[in-house]
Amino acid sequence: MTYVVTENCIRCKFTDCVEVCPVDCFYAGENFLVINPDECIDCGVCEPECPAEAIFPDSDNRAAPWIEVNAKYSTQWPNMTRKIDALPDAEDWKDKPGKAAMLSEAPHQS
Repeated sequence: MTYVVTENCIRCKFTDCVEVCPVDCFYAGENFLVINPDECIDCGVCEPECPAEAIFPDSDNRAAPWIEVNAKYSTQWPNMTRKIDALPDAEDWKDKPGKAAMLSEAPHQS
């Protein structure tokens, strides 16, 4: 089992989860984070740290549509190992549904 970042992260990109990850398995896009399923050790410390409640175990039905997205982009985006500021309007977007089409394929820019 692994953990999966889901739709509620889009346009938020809080990185509280990144800060607690013991194996640095988070990768960052322009407006979304993903977890590399081959690196995740299923410790679960990231899940309660996410202010957007966007992280679920892959066994949870809410994660299913996002498993492939996490696997794909974790091989294309840069690794993120430190907490950074959330996107400027993250609080406005954190609980809004229907954000899947807003997912940017662009990698995070430092």
